[in-house]
Amino acid sequence: MRTTSRARFSYLTKITAALLLAVAADQLFYLQWIGSTLGGFALGWALVVTITMPAVRRKPGARFAILIAVLLAGALIDNPGLLGWTLFWAALSSAAILGRARFGDIGQLAQRLLLHIGFGTVRVLDDAVRYLKLRVPRRGWGVAKLASTLAIPVVGGGIFLSLFATANPLIGDVLTRITIPSPVAAIPHVFVTAIAFAMIWPSLRPHPRMTGLTLGVASLNGVRPGLPVATIILSLITFNAVFALQNGLDIVFLWSGAPLPGTVTMADYAHRGAYALIATALLAGMFVLMLRPSASNPLVKLLVTLWVAQNLLLVASSILRTLDYIGSYSLTELRLAAIAWMGLVGMGLALICWRLLFGKSASWLLNANAVAAGLVLGAFTVIDVGAVAAQWNVRHAREAGGTAQPIDLCYLRHQKQAALLPLIELEARVDGEFQDRVRAIREEVMAATIAGQADWHGWTFRNARRLAAAQAMLGPNPARSANAEFGRRCDASRYAKDPLAPPPTVPEIAVSNEGASPEIENRRSD
Repeated sequence: MRTTSRARFSYLTKITAALLLAVAADQLFYLQWIGSTLGGFALGWALVVTITMPAVRRKPGARFAILIAVLLAGALIDNPGLLGWTLFWAALSSAAILGRARFGDIGQLAQRLLLHIGFGTVRVLDDAVRYLKLRVPRRGWGVAKLASTLAIPVVGGGIFLSLFATANPLIGDVLTRITIPSPVAAIPHVFVTAIAFAMIWPSLRPHPRMTGLTLGVASLNGVRPGLPVATIILSLITFNAVFALQNGLDIVFLWSGAPLPGTVTMADYAHRGAYALIATALLAGMFVLMLRPSASNPLVKLLVTLWVAQNLLLVASSILRTLDYIGSYSLTELRLAAIAWMGLVGMGLALICWRLLFGKSASWLLNANAVAAGLVLGAFTVIDVGAVAAQWNVRHAREAGGTAQPIDLCYLRHQKQAALLPLIELEARVDGEFQDRVRAIREEVMAATIAGQADWHGWTFRNARRLAAAQAMLGPNPARSANAEFGRRCDASRYAKDPLAPPPTVPEIAVSNEGASPEIENRRSD
C-alpha cells in the first residue's frame, strides 16, 4: 500500500510539473517571438527533470548529461537557435535515459534517443492507463460523488445570483463586466498545450521498452571482406598511387601558388574539388574500418597508415581550397560550417588510424568521434557565426578597400541582426550612393532589432549587447538615408519608378493623314 501511495504521489508530481511546463510553453511561444524565453523554458525543464527523477541525481552519466543540458540552456538564454535547442533536447533526453539504462557507447545512446522519440506518444497513453489503476478507492471522493455534491449549490447559487442581478443594478453592472473567453479561441491553446505535454512527459517517464533493451551497434571491429591479403595489399598500393597523383597536383598548384594551365582560375580550382574530395576521404575511412582483421600484416599496416596520411593531406587541401574560394568571393555561414565539417572528417580519419594501430575498441572510436562532434557543435551554438561571416565580408569588401569581390548587400540584409554592427562599420568606411544603400539596410536591420527587443518574448541577451554597441557607435543623432519614393531592391538600390505600376501605353501613330489631328498633321509637315 505504501508503494502504491508513493507511486501515486510520483505520478501526481510529474503530471503537475509537466502540465505547468506545457502551459508555460503555450504562453511563451504560441504566436510569439522566440527569444531568451526559450532558454528560460529549457532551464526550467532541466530543473523539473532533476527534481522529479532521483535517478538522474544518482547516476554519474545522467548527472553529466543534465549538466550539459543546463549549459546549453544558458547558451539558449544568450542566443536561441535550432541547433542549440536540438543539442539541449538530446542532452536532457540522455539524462532521463541514463538514469535508467547503462551508457555503453554513443552508438547505443543514439539508438535509444531515436526510440525515445518513437515511444514518446505511446508512453503518454500507457501512463494514462497506469494512473487510472492507481486511482483513489471508490469509497473516497470520486468524480461522480463530487459532481452530485456540488450540483445543487452551484446551480442554485447561479439562479439566485442572476435574479439579484436583475433586481440590483450594482450586481448587474459587475456581472456585465465579466467576459468569458470564447471556447473556440481556447482550442489552439489546448492543442499547443497538449503537444507540449506530449513532448515533455517522455523526459520524465522514459518508456521501459526502450531503456530495458540491450542494444548493440553495427560491429566496427572489422568485417572480413572475403578477399585474400594479396588483393588488399594491391588495392592499397593502387589507392595510394591515385591519391599521390591528386595530392601532388594540389601541392604544385594549390599549396605553392604556381599558375594554373589554360583558362582555369584559382577560384574554379578551389571551389570545384572541395566537397568531392571530402566524399573521397569518407569512403577511404569506411574502407579502412573494414581492414582490421588484416591489420596484423606489417605491410598492410604500413600501407594503411600511408593512405590515411594521404587522406589527411587531402582534407587539408579541401580546407585550403575553401579558404581560397572565400578569399576570392565571400564568407558565409554555410562555408564556415563546411570548414568545421572538413576538420571533423580529418579528425575522424586520424582516430580511425589510431584505433587500427593501437587496437582500440569500436566503442572508443564512436565515443571519441562523438566528443569531437559535440565540441564543434557546441562551439557553433555559442559563437555568433553570422556576425563572424558579416564582419569578414565587410573588412575584405572591395568597396572598403579590400581584395575580395564586391560585397553582397542582399546577403548582409538577409543576416539581419547578426550583420548590424558590421553594417555600421561598413557605413563609416564608404561614401556616396553606396553609403546611402548601406545606411538604408542598417536602418531596416536596427529597426527590426529594436522591435524584437521591445517584446519580452523575443528579447535576448545577445541582441541587447548588440543594440547597445550599435547605439554607442551611431551616437544620439545617426544619419538618415535618402528618401526612396518608389522603394528599394534587396541591395537597397532605389527604383527609378514604381515597379508595380503598369507599363505606359504607346499611342498609335496613324499610317495615313486620314483622321489625324491638325497637330499631328502640322508636326509631319515640319
